Amino acid sequence: MQKSNILITCPKGIPPFLKQELLSLNFPVLSEAVAGVETEGTFDDTQRLNLGLRTGHRVLFVLKEFSANDADSLYRELARLPWEDHIAADGYLCVTSSVETPSIRDTRFASLKCKDAIVDRIKDKRGVRPDSGPERDRSVVHLYWKDDRCIIYLDTSGESLSRRGYRKIPLAAPMQETLAAAVVLATGWQGPGNFINPMCGSGTLAIEAALIGLDRAPGLLRSNFGFMHLTGFNEALWRELREEARKRLKKELPGRIIATDIDPAAAEAAKKNAVTAGVEHLIEFGVCDFPVTPVPEGGGVVVMNPEYGERMGDISQLELVYKGIGDFLKQKCGGYTGHVFTGSPYLAKKVSLKPKRSTPFWNSGIECRLLEYELYEGSRKPTRGEKQTRGRGDAGMTGRGGTQQTRRRGDTETRG
Repeated sequence: MQKSNILITCPKGIPPFLKQELLSLNFPVLSEAVAGVETEGTFDDTQRLNLGLRTGHRVLFVLKEFSANDADSLYRELARLPWEDHIAADGYLCVTSSVETPSIRDTRFASLKCKDAIVDRIKDKRGVRPDSGPERDRSVVHLYWKDDRCIIYLDTSGESLSRRGYRKIPLAAPMQETLAAAVVLATGWQGPGNFINPMCGSGTLAIEAALIGLDRAPGLLRSNFGFMHLTGFNEALWRELREEARKRLKKELPGRIIATDIDPAAAEAAKKNAVTAGVEHLIEFGVCDFPVTPVPEGGGVVVMNPEYGERMGDISQLELVYKGIGDFLKQKCGGYTGHVFTGSPYLAKKVSLKPKRSTPFWNSGIECRLLEYELYEGSRKPTRGEKQTRGRGDAGMTGRGGTQQTRRRGDTETRG
């Protein structure tokens, strides 16, 4: 089967993690851009990528690259391609585009010309033409056009890979699944050690951590991809790939995942999302303010995603929250590695800890940082109450505790 270049798109800041994923799946890395990584492979290879990638958004298979100066030349070049070999005459087509060329003022016009060329070609060869529209749940073609350079792709993902299918209750401003996966990967957590997630919001970080710890392919949660609606779909291979992925699944984790939120509705939503993802048995959910989140012995990572004032929360109140985060990390998390995801450099300083590392991410247009703190053991002795909490495991996770000032949910990002 003939190979072609394959572009995997992703949010800004994520390409380094996407690159490592591709290498771990034995795909070459041809180039790395601001919001994507290019590899190569066959059309069948796109099934493996859609099944296994955690940090990519779309898997775009290059069909043809050509030059076009205006809409008419675009139409002519596209009409020469054998679309009848890719899209069923009785199927459905969605065309998306990224256009920056002097001859086109409205990108919708470029998409329309692209769609016309495809359906006219199919009608000429098959006698009927496919339906078309904006829904991305079936065949999707993507046009990239900059100056006179055009690249036409088969979008083998359809809907974004960030839509795993488990988040039925997203709550306000949930963190996108691909970003959450990249954040977990950035912490280095793979399953050993504990994963502590106060301010869990709708549970995306904890769920993605569970999927990573189990080595569970994120595509196993989805039943629909763009490649399934293209005429080259190898259904037998898809069944084989899914079965191989299931065989790799670990049955349990050596460490614990603990996710808490002060809002009972958030904790309940997170638990329901985990049920849909099939990992609820691996995550210990609790309702409490973040300072009383249980932190068991054994070390691991603590990941916190507080509000940072761009969309939610008041800065003056958030100053107290961030100070409390610093106190929590220093006083309760010795032996762990602490991580705070924030889009506010000002508020980050209120943690009053020097970060060992600062990893850049982008949250729907907002430049953010994942700040890593090395937390040493032996800085203080636990109180009797803390000893009891550690001994009971889940004890202390059912009370709401804390003050109204620190009632802050994490998981803050719009879906974009």
